[in-house]
Amino acid sequence: MDGITAADPSSLVDETTGGLGELFGAGTAGAIPDGRGKGTVLLGTGGGAARVAAALCYALAWRGKVVNARAARLKNIVTPLRIQAIEAAVYKQDSWYDGETCIVLDYSKTSFVARKVRDEIREIAPGVFLGLVFWGRRHVLDFALDFRQRR
Repeated sequence: MDGITAADPSSLVDETTGGLGELFGAGTAGAIPDGRGKGTVLLGTGGGAARVAAALCYALAWRGKVVNARAARLKNIVTPLRIQAIEAAVYKQDSWYDGETCIVLDYSKTSFVARKVRDEIREIAPGVFLGLVFWGRRHVLDFALDFRQRR
């Protein structure tokens, strides 16, 4: 994890899946975040391909999440038009990754298109969350959410 700063989500793009797993394991469930979190897709491969994928994904597809902690719900921010869609229930539960407590973003009962998706997040720095994406029970992708910037 050389040169990686948990407080800077963009630095996580260069991290490998193993390094991201270490950061997730060291993170805390803490309070459910509230508000808009800027998203960064993390391939876990490091290098130029991961940087290009993160930039393209942000520009064209996924921008982050808007969480309503009080309602225990969130919506993803998608497309350059920043449409809020694809709702999830938000709650704490043991992680499928390591069995420790995490914040679960559960699409199984709220979204037809994403019903097989479960995200797990933990805070790795104040206002910065690292997330794991599961398809079924298979870990397929990682992401970061930065709630420090209110927009």
